[in-house]
Amino acid sequence: MEQTTHKKTLHGTVISDKMTDTAVVVVSRYVKHPKYKKYMKKTKKYHVHNPGNRAKEGEVVTIRSCRPISKTKSFEIVFE
Repeated sequence: MEQTTHKKTLHGTVISDKMTDTAVVVVSRYVKHPKYKKYMKKTKKYHVHNPGNRAKEGEVVTIRSCRPISKTKSFEIVFE
């Protein structure tokens, strides 16, 4: 029996790389307000596994979900 894993993939910008092997990535998306029908920008910050501190501040990166690495880290940076 083959198990399929669906990993969530997001695109964002690195806003902090000061921690060891961890970066903070901000992901923005547009959401339509249910009552006023206006599109608003929503942002969320993710703590992301950054092995070897390869991603630097200001870079646009792709992140994907993975097993929990720590209390706040459940995403990793995709290097291709």
